Amino acid sequence: MSTERRRSSIEVIADMLRLGEAGKTEIMYSANMSYFQLQKYLKFLLQLELIDKVTMGNPSVTYRVTKKGLRLLRNIDSILEVLELREQY
Repeated sequence: MSTERRRSSIEVIADMLRLGEAGKTEIMYSANMSYFQLQKYLKFLLQLELIDKVTMGNPSVTYRVTKKGLRLLRNIDSILEVLELREQY
């Protein structure tokens, strides 16, 4: 398979969940996404309770993966390994 293929939404979500806890800028750069994409995915992950918004003071906010999010990440990683879309560690 070509290494130049686009990531699926599932892979983007997994990249975000893998960070554990991070601010918007760190998530955006680590998951290699635009600010528009970041807003869309953060809203989605918050609605599904896969991440929590953590206020560290004004205006410092980070996003932390929940237990539900960690469960999903383990499942995604298993699927990606079976499909050989993720390198095994």
